[in-house]
Amino acid sequence: MNFDTLNSLGKEREPFLFICDYKAHKLIIIPLKDLENSDVEFCINQDYKSILHNNFLTKEAVDFNEYKKKFDYVVEKIQNGDTYLLNLTQPTKIETQLNLKEIYNCANAHYKLRYKDEFVCFSPESFVNIEGSHIHTYPMKGTIDAAQKNAKEKILSDAKEMAEHIMVVDLLRNDLSIVAHDVNVEKFRYITEIEAGEKKLLHVSSHISGVVGDDWHERVGDILKNLLPAGSISGTPKRSTVEIIDNIEGYDRGFFSGVFGVYDGETLDSGVMIRFIQKDKGSYIYKSGGGITLDSDAKLEYNELIDKVYLP
Repeated sequence: MNFDTLNSLGKEREPFLFICDYKAHKLIIIPLKDLENSDVEFCINQDYKSILHNNFLTKEAVDFNEYKKKFDYVVEKIQNGDTYLLNLTQPTKIETQLNLKEIYNCANAHYKLRYKDEFVCFSPESFVNIEGSHIHTYPMKGTIDAAQKNAKEKILSDAKEMAEHIMVVDLLRNDLSIVAHDVNVEKFRYITEIEAGEKKLLHVSSHISGVVGDDWHERVGDILKNLLPAGSISGTPKRSTVEIIDNIEGYDRGFFSGVFGVYDGETLDSGVMIRFIQKDKGSYIYKSGGGITLDSDAKLEYNELIDKVYLP
């Protein structure tokens, strides 16, 4: 199956679930009528009430010195003008007593997906929503521990975080302009609070919208393909930044930082697959990262990568 299949299903107004890897090379399409026999669970933009649980993860993060070599390489590429913002991610070995189904059931998140016994994600980040004749995206860039004194004011006034967020918003505005017209930033840099295991995190988001017209259903596959990979988890300029990511990360992201979503025949809603656990030869790998700019600090970015390894 490919993105043309999505166009065909959209033209027929046939509801489906789609799951796409980071590079848009592998696309899984499941008509909702066939979902019952697929061993796949999901929720989309769930308005949940956080449920407390005692399930936490033991982490074995990548060595800081190894991370710093990759960080320094990215900074060198920024200095050369090859990228301005790059989302550097790494795998973290974790241990948990839970299986993927149990992780899915206990995690609190707006976007959740379990794909068989292969991976699970519990993401706070929307990708795109299409309703009526409009497309919406909500880039999330900027994270801080809510326990820090004046955390909200600190992250909103941080020059590095501001620059990073502006670059992502600009990238997403340009991306939406490929598939829509009258693209506007509806709301710039607002705070959402996320339960992150033993702590709370504040995330900074923005809201961007555009007009795709009433005939978007028969173009839904083309729209999604043109927007991938998601700008918030790759960087800008996208093409050269993705090449640098391929050269430096040293592992296969796979479905991590890809997107998944549901088309119900009238609307489409989707999420970015971050907060991601993959089963690997009987053990578990948690994939996470953060945006690197010229003003980034290696130790702070490393700590953010580890902070994002949690079960909400």
